[in-house]
Amino acid sequence: MAKKKKKKLNSKFVALIALGLAMAMLLAVGREIMTTLQLRKQMAEAKEKLAQMQEENELLVEEKTKLQDPDYVESYARSNYMFSKDGEQIFFLPDKTDNKKNESNK
Repeated sequence: MAKKKKKKLNSKFVALIALGLAMAMLLAVGREIMTTLQLRKQMAEAKEKLAQMQEENELLVEEKTKLQDPDYVESYARSNYMFSKDGEQIFFLPDKTDNKKNESNK
């Protein structure tokens, strides 16, 4: 009878150890899944940022190409910085939106 109790106790002990190992493995798998999900999220964010940076780079390369053209530089300076040619006068006309604002304030 003592052998049966000892065998039963050993089998319970082995089952408990097996259960502990299984739980440890499940915990490790759960951590790996969480890490994988976080890495996928980071990867998606990085790809999105890369796409934005590539688009910005294309715009900057295009702007660089345009700025190498003297006619474009002159046109850009005249429109954005109000440069004029010799003897040319620049007149500022109010925007239509400015007129509407002034009328609504009366």
